[in-house]
This record gives sequence, structure tokens and C-alpha cells, in this order.
Amino acid sequence: MTRRSDWPEYEYAAHQPVPPRDAEEDDWADRAVNGGDPASTRAEAGPSRRTRGARGRSRAPGDPGSGGGGRSPGETDAQRDPVERAKAICLRLLTGTPRTRQQLADALQRREVPPEAAEEVLARFEDVGLIDDAAFAAAWVESRHYGRGLARGALARELRTKGVDSAVIEEAVGMLDADQEEETARALVERKLRATKGLERDKRLRRLVGMLARRGYPEGLARRVVRRALEEEGEDPELLEEHFPDA
Repeated sequence: MTRRSDWPEYEYAAHQPVPPRDAEEDDWADRAVNGGDPASTRAEAGPSRRTRGARGRSRAPGDPGSGGGGRSPGETDAQRDPVERAKAICLRLLTGTPRTRQQLADALQRREVPPEAAEEVLARFEDVGLIDDAAFAAAWVESRHYGRGLARGALARELRTKGVDSAVIEEAVGMLDADQEEETARALVERKLRATKGLERDKRLRRLVGMLARRGYPEGLARRVVRRALEEEGEDPELLEEHFPDA
């Protein structure tokens, strides 16, 4: 998928200082972005430089991991202040990849950022354009329709899973009208026709209609497009009528 990195808000984000990253942030990044187990991710990658350097060395009093009190000399404001911590997390997630407000809110919750701090940062990011669900949805529809051939139904489902508001989704998928959707469906079928030549008619029909259904095209549209494509290829219309009586 082509990522939209030309929005002004992401140019702004690209020039913001990224706070220092520690091992705890690495744990969170694995969970929030990849959905994986950070411990297993580090195990596959082998011992980290921090781990190798720490072997055989005890922690000094006041070190965050030693149980002692006080602030470590290397501790940053982003690690201590929940608002700064939330900003650091969001900026890191937004670097190079636009995300919805809900995606960022979920990530902050998993990172156990206090709700008040999370809301303050998310609201501020919306004010300055770093979070823009409408722009995200429009770019998603454009790239997934023209890049993957997804229909409006499938696009709406994907945006719902990312927490985009229903009204925003409706406006975004509304950029695609019925004619554009059918044109894309025809192009998909034409490409698939070559790969299904030689198959039995019933199996071929199921594959072509199923291919469109998996991309979210309505059944009536899928059957009509497939029938027309096969007729243009030279299939007997009377035989096709048995399979597509209503198409």
C-alpha cells in the first residue's frame, strides 16, 4: 500500500525531536505496533547491547530497576511525566505512518498512560493536525481501492476496525461511486480470466465470483460483472443464463 506521507501534519511530525528510547519503550513498541510478545521478539534477536553490557554488573542505588528511590541520572522528562511520555509514544508511532486517534488511544492505554494525560495529548495532536481521522480515511480508501481493488463494503469494515467514526467512514467511501466500483470489479475479473482458463465452467464461475466477494463487492454486482466478462470472452449466453438467471 502506498503510504500518504505528504500531509502537512506529518511533515511537522518528521521535524519533531524524538525522545530517547529505552528498553521499556522497546517492549511497548512490540506490543502496540506488531501485536507480538516483546520478550520473544528480543529472544529471537539475541541478547541486546544493553543486556551484554549489564552482565556481571549490579545496579547502583537509585537505578529504576534496582528498587531504590530517587531519579536516575539518565531518566528523562518523557519517562517521568505522563504527558511527556504520552507525547513521546504518539510521536514515535506517527513517524512515517499515519494512525487514527483510536489506534493511538489504545496504544496509550496498553502502555498504562493515565487517561487524563492521554486525553490531553490526543486532543492537542488533533488541534495541530497530527491526528486527522478524515485524512486517514480518505487516504486509506484511495490506496486500498486502487491498489488492492477493495470495494466500499470492505473498506468500511477495515476503517471500523481502526476506530474511525461512522460519519467519517461514510464520507470517505462516498468518494467511490457505483460506476467506479463496477469499473474496478471488471478490471479484476479480466485479469483473473487468464488464470482460470481451462477450468470447468462451474469451478471457474465460483472462483471469479468468490474473488470479488472477498474484496467486498455485492453479490449482484459480482455476478453481473462475471457474466458480462464471460460473454465477451465467447461463452454461450444460454449456458450462462443457467448460472446467472438474475444477473
